[in-house]
Amino acid sequence: MNTAMPASTPASGRMPRQIAYIAGNEVCERFSFYGMRNILVPFLISSILLQYLPQGSEREAMAKDVFHTFVIGVYFFPLLGGWLSDRYFGKYNTVLWFSLVYCAGHACLAMFENNATGFYTGLFLIALGSGGIKPLVVSFCGDQFDQSNKDKAKVVFDAFYWIINFGSFFASLFAPLLLMHYGPAVAFGVPGVLMFIATVIFWMGRRQYVNVPPSGDDPDSFLNVVRTALRERRAGQGNPGTVLARGAIVVAAVFLVFGVLSLLRMAPAWWPQTLGFVIMACSALGVLIAVGGWGASLQLERARGRHPDAAVDGVRAVLRLLIVFALVTPFFSLFDQKSSTWILQGNAMAIPHEAWWWPSWLIQAPAQMQALNSLLVMLLIPFNSFVLFPLLRRMGVRVTALRRMGWGIFFAGLSWVVVGIFQLWIDAGTRVSLAWQLLPYVLISFGEVLVAATALEFAYSQAPRAMKGVIMAFWYLTITFGSLWVLLTNAGVRNDASREMIAGSGLSEPVFLMFFFAGFAFVAALAFAAYARRYPMQDHYLSS
Repeated sequence: MNTAMPASTPASGRMPRQIAYIAGNEVCERFSFYGMRNILVPFLISSILLQYLPQGSEREAMAKDVFHTFVIGVYFFPLLGGWLSDRYFGKYNTVLWFSLVYCAGHACLAMFENNATGFYTGLFLIALGSGGIKPLVVSFCGDQFDQSNKDKAKVVFDAFYWIINFGSFFASLFAPLLLMHYGPAVAFGVPGVLMFIATVIFWMGRRQYVNVPPSGDDPDSFLNVVRTALRERRAGQGNPGTVLARGAIVVAAVFLVFGVLSLLRMAPAWWPQTLGFVIMACSALGVLIAVGGWGASLQLERARGRHPDAAVDGVRAVLRLLIVFALVTPFFSLFDQKSSTWILQGNAMAIPHEAWWWPSWLIQAPAQMQALNSLLVMLLIPFNSFVLFPLLRRMGVRVTALRRMGWGIFFAGLSWVVVGIFQLWIDAGTRVSLAWQLLPYVLISFGEVLVAATALEFAYSQAPRAMKGVIMAFWYLTITFGSLWVLLTNAGVRNDASREMIAGSGLSEPVFLMFFFAGFAFVAALAFAAYARRYPMQDHYLSS
């Protein structure tokens, strides 16, 4: 296994040959991931895994919970993958080993379609494997470039986002057809084969890769600077940050205890059964980050002298960005439900096979409508870059990164107003065509481009070089906490008081939740706009 720098570096201006292996791995892995992800909810609501629940809303609600718990895992485990790579094994080894775990997870899904333990083990392994490699592949790709050909790196990074949507597009189209016509073993097996191919392609380039060795423990890392700030005492000064951080640790520990008790079915009788281990563990992490970060910001200047000014300033930049990321989490609580709530709504809509313009030979299941998201993203990125944004600039409108992100959250909320209206029609007994879902998909895809495609560029520009890896880890956690909002909301309506309140509103539970999430996004967009006005912009691009 090659762990040293290759004998020859790429010639000036040339694309490194090993990029082909990384790109081939990425397209197969993305098909693999989105193929299984986009059929997970349709499979669960019709499988014997949830046969203990009656058909209808209870089974659909549990399928949504399983899906969003899986998403939480996928975007939590980048923390583990990034840490193992940076501290011990390097990117190549970590990606290869987690890819093998990923393959094992797919095998479990294909083999244990009727066995809950085996199937959920497969979901855990896929979350671990996919999450473990998620923060590493793009940065490993960047390691293949040097000063002689860095101009080619931007081309590859742009292509990566396109590749992600390319793989998602075809996976969203064909995986539901496999489930419909050949059953879950084949529908989950084909993505598994693609993941195995992805792993083999990645392994084939092993003798050509540039492998940057792990950095080990950094004495001026984000956590070390925060730890110093909280521990440093100053004569005549209090320690409010330390008090806050210790309080956060206590609250997080209590949350974890109740989460473990729920997992072991040993929680007190008064403890809500809906607040299980995943919700409480993620809530504990959220408390540590939010309150602990607040405490660190109050005492951060105490770390100067013990750490370089650049490291302290970098931590300050990260803490500011955490507020931006926190305000983005509601977007992902709406966005990821297109693979759960929107599919369930599509199941209640009529597929217009009789219409001459409907491609019945291809679109046969509501889950396939998710392919629209990937297709629209591939179209909207160049449209925004070459048409919309230049036009707005000529009209005198400043198209800043923060403004784009705020409007993206707003458009996500607008898409949920539309699906809420559709659900009102469905509840009234109106025959609603599945084709109508094109409108909310356009709105939320536009929001995705404004938020997701902008946020990484924005975060990169705001974080010093030494903190860019930390920022990537926190960015993935925004998606984890987005799904946590969904689980908390679903748990909040599963009691008699909430059901009576919803019934008193005259709305069905799905409609109520759809409008609730729309309002959630609108409030988040307003809060985001308010914070953006006070945000101190930085510029931490590398000097030429």
